[in-house]
Amino acid sequence: MQYREIGNTGKKASIIGLGCEHLDGKPYEQVEETIHTALDHGVNYLDIFMPGREVRENIAKALGNRRKDTFIQAAFGSTDINQQYDISRDLPTAKKYFEDCLRIFGGYIDFGMLFFIDSEEDYRKVFDGGIADYVQKLKQNGDIGHIGFSSHKTDIARKVVETGVPEMMMFSINLAFDMSPSDSYALDSLSENWQGTDLCGMDAERMALYSLCEQKGVGISVMKTLGAGKLISPEHTPFSRPMTVNQCIHYALSRPAVFTTLLGCQTGEQIKDALGYLQADEKDKDYTPFMSELQDNFKGKCVYCNHCLPCPSEIDIASVNKYLDIARLDESNIPPSIRSHYQNLGHGGDECIACGSCEDRCPFDVPVIQNMAKAAELFHD
Repeated sequence: MQYREIGNTGKKASIIGLGCEHLDGKPYEQVEETIHTALDHGVNYLDIFMPGREVRENIAKALGNRRKDTFIQAAFGSTDINQQYDISRDLPTAKKYFEDCLRIFGGYIDFGMLFFIDSEEDYRKVFDGGIADYVQKLKQNGDIGHIGFSSHKTDIARKVVETGVPEMMMFSINLAFDMSPSDSYALDSLSENWQGTDLCGMDAERMALYSLCEQKGVGISVMKTLGAGKLISPEHTPFSRPMTVNQCIHYALSRPAVFTTLLGCQTGEQIKDALGYLQADEKDKDYTPFMSELQDNFKGKCVYCNHCLPCPSEIDIASVNKYLDIARLDESNIPPSIRSHYQNLGHGGDECIACGSCEDRCPFDVPVIQNMAKAAELFHD
């Protein structure tokens, strides 16, 4: 397993995590087998947004004394009134369900999530209605380790990040979402038939959100990595052909600030299949053929695909470009964490010998030599 830092929290999560929604309603034996397989293979990050007591208790029982080896993100505001998933902004109701979750998982949740903030109304009710204040008190009291939130809407997510309250967010990320018009709503795409004609270049607002999170040290856990299965379906993919699971995972993990992709496995075999990504070669993970269908829309823009490698100076060109994109958000105030990440690369833009081999291989005509020089200017004294 590979692990990544969770923003600025000082914690590290497995790059493949488990979204536990599909364990709801399953017999305990299946829950136990799935959870144990995940843990045995190094998965240490679980999303448990589901409000039902039975699924929570089954997962907690399956974790047993291995609870200490996992990070759990659980939602504040997720309820099951009348045994149906619901969202409540009523503070006493939300407290009841979250405190029950705390009890079930030993009195501590690693990441307490402000749940489903997708509209201005959601934002107002969370931040003006006492919910955000209460969750901050939970952290102060040591009941939760860190504060996060979930969203599917770019402009609202950015607004939440800019409050400075969350340390991580769960966001819906996949290639099709990122190539959809900025005014589209991710969840609508899952209930309709996607059309390839709706796709364009990378949405600037979504790209800016990911870079903002990296800049501020807000980690991202990814939901909808497979587009609820539509991206890998011949019948429902918005592309000319379905993507593979490995391509979907690799795309999500290539975005700035992303530390894990949460996959909705419901059996141990599905866990093992997903972990096949760790042994896949670069060709199997390459998502750029789908972007090449709209190649002109990406001209000059690095998509962090690594087609530019190998570099004779051993520069990780995609990572240098990623940190450069973030630095360019505010060149006079580059966050220390971004400078640190850049310095830890081992080989920086200043080592570029301008041989041009990277530019010859780049499918999107990125001015790599120019970018390396700019990185050297910004990151080296």
